[in-house]
Amino acid sequence: SIPLLRGLLRLKGGARGGGGASSKKRETGLSLYTSPERPFKTKGRVVIVTGCFSYYQEAKSSKIMDSFKNMVPQQALVIREGEKIQINAEGVVVGDLVEVKGGDRVPADLRIISSHGCKVDNSSLTGESEPQTRSPEFTHENPLETRNICFFSTNCTARGIVISSVGRPPSAMEIEHFIRIITGVAVFLGLSFFILSLILGYTWLEAVIFLIGIIVANVPEGLLATVTVCLTLTAKRMARKNCLVKNLEAVETLGSTSTICSDKTGTLTQNRMTVAHMWFDNQIHEADTTEDQSGATFDKRSPTWTALARIAGLCNRAVFKGGQENIPISKKDTAGDASESALLKCIELSCGCVKKMRDKSPKVTEIPFNSTNKYQLSIHEPEDRPNGHVLVMKGAPERILDRCSTILLQGQEAPLDEEMRDAFQNAYLELGGLGERVLGFCHYYLPEDQFPRGFKFDVDEVNFPINNLCFVGLMSMIDPPRAAVPDAVGKCRSAGIKVIMVTGDHPITAKAIAKGVGIISEGNETVEDIADRLNIPVNQVNPREAKACVVHGSDLKDMNAEILDEILKNHTEIVFARTSPQQMLIIVEGCQRQGAIVAVTGDGVNDSPALKKADIGIAMGISGSDVSKQAADMILLDDNFASIVTGVEEGRLIFDNLKKSIAYTLTSNIPEITPFLLFIIANIPLPLGTVTILCIDLGTDMVPAISLAYEAAESDIMKRQPRNPKTDKLVNERLISTAYGQIGE
Repeated sequence: SIPLLRGLLRLKGGARGGGGASSKKRETGLSLYTSPERPFKTKGRVVIVTGCFSYYQEAKSSKIMDSFKNMVPQQALVIREGEKIQINAEGVVVGDLVEVKGGDRVPADLRIISSHGCKVDNSSLTGESEPQTRSPEFTHENPLETRNICFFSTNCTARGIVISSVGRPPSAMEIEHFIRIITGVAVFLGLSFFILSLILGYTWLEAVIFLIGIIVANVPEGLLATVTVCLTLTAKRMARKNCLVKNLEAVETLGSTSTICSDKTGTLTQNRMTVAHMWFDNQIHEADTTEDQSGATFDKRSPTWTALARIAGLCNRAVFKGGQENIPISKKDTAGDASESALLKCIELSCGCVKKMRDKSPKVTEIPFNSTNKYQLSIHEPEDRPNGHVLVMKGAPERILDRCSTILLQGQEAPLDEEMRDAFQNAYLELGGLGERVLGFCHYYLPEDQFPRGFKFDVDEVNFPINNLCFVGLMSMIDPPRAAVPDAVGKCRSAGIKVIMVTGDHPITAKAIAKGVGIISEGNETVEDIADRLNIPVNQVNPREAKACVVHGSDLKDMNAEILDEILKNHTEIVFARTSPQQMLIIVEGCQRQGAIVAVTGDGVNDSPALKKADIGIAMGISGSDVSKQAADMILLDDNFASIVTGVEEGRLIFDNLKKSIAYTLTSNIPEITPFLLFIIANIPLPLGTVTILCIDLGTDMVPAISLAYEAAESDIMKRQPRNPKTDKLVNERLISTAYGQIGE
């Protein structure tokens, strides 16, 4: 019905424009079009009409994208009446005590009252490229220079009081490629008609009219508006499915994705940690998570357990949010990291109020966890040592063990010999094999004569021992996979998308989770699995025989680009474990060297380079830092991997629909060009003029072309291989031949 409507409109336009023309004289047929000013007026109208419509659509799209930002408002952690609460940054008022962590944007102008290794990025204010140290000391009269002030919108790690509140994506290249093609065709045909009309004896003005008419007939004036509307509609659909698109062109980029590098915690898993097991006194015990502690499987009077519980409670920044007195401990909301929240709830259930424990052993200083050290350390003034300090540390078990020379057994320190190291390794592998995240814990009583009360500890230039400590035990936490992830990974596999898991967990834990969610398929073996099955050393196994591969971060650090490329090329199922955020960038670059369109998920400040480098960066809306959200092209409002797959499907759909819209737009070119050709060659009266063609293109073509953005997905959309950007273009020979040669005729 739409082609019929367009045909009727053209016939009507033709009857009005050329019905009364005499075939005896060509000048009569051109009388309506040969006014010297008319070509320029016509082009002016084209520019004005198209420009106004495009401006309207762009403004509308910008408003929609701005409204999306309100769906992820900046949060601030404030302390009011002694309790930590999470509020929108715009709710911060003068006098609030605010706590910010690494990667957070400062929600207001703050005066620092306490900090640990705090640095701020002041480049937007002062142009300083290097992060500037901030501490409670007043050092300069100029607020921009003094160390105890940090400003709104900068990034840092500190606590302060409020003093004032206040790459080219694939779709762009495809559109550019199409514009080049259509421009070349339009100019070639226009010049051909121009030369032909001069040869046939037309005046230069008439030839110019033909030139303009042919170019106008070939150029799809509504293309910009059509593309913008299509992308905007898709972005709105994705927002309803928890995918917040910051950059419209990122929609189609996601549809072109051939490799997804995904974080584990919170993306593939639920980020709801629960302590499952602990290892101390050379025994693995099951954690009791019941409210009444009726399921205890070990003696809580053990001095080793008492020491382990104290470390887990003190070396921990998580706290319960206020106003939850009548809620069971296991269901209380917390402010803090998921792992630390799990430890907090476990110790609260087992040992009683953690807040009282912390009050009895106030914190003096700390070194927060970072991806380089992989440990967290704090120093306290314990009640049982009136004149001394205790250092407590937790982190990656192998890193903690390397810093220890003794181990606590039955409350007594014993040498950490090979036998105990083997026992540690066996327990570590057993707990990791269950898919649990394992943390190691140690402590050390600082000598009172060297570190008396009041000693000034320096965490930048460490002036206290962090080696030869006493290992106490392990605690492992389970983080269940998200229910929708295995199905989503299966969809990716059928769609030809490689899913690579990148995590900071131990390889054993990472491998167990990867098998649980389907990233490593059932029956596929790693090199280590083959070696175990054949009972031979790992170095005797041909790596190409293994379809799956688990790469340790320490091995990745020593790899050159060729070895990494070999791994990415020869293995279909890959897990990178014990990696740092900096190594994520190396992995992304390796995938891109293989010609892949790479999507990357990240949540920390150190993930920003990888998010920027990737073809599409995806930040976490719940657990992500403000810096990662700024660097990303898309934000997952629910931190769910399944939402990425939904985005891929929408991205593929928009590519298909754009193809349909462009094909539809191009079908009118031949019917619009043919009257000019017949008029020049056969002297048939001209039924269509430049203005009539514009009316057809802008009046009747644009709305049906935009309506194709509402087309539903084809049944096989997630069963095709990813689009090859080099060969599968938005506009190719097949589309041109179909639009011009079949439908156009």
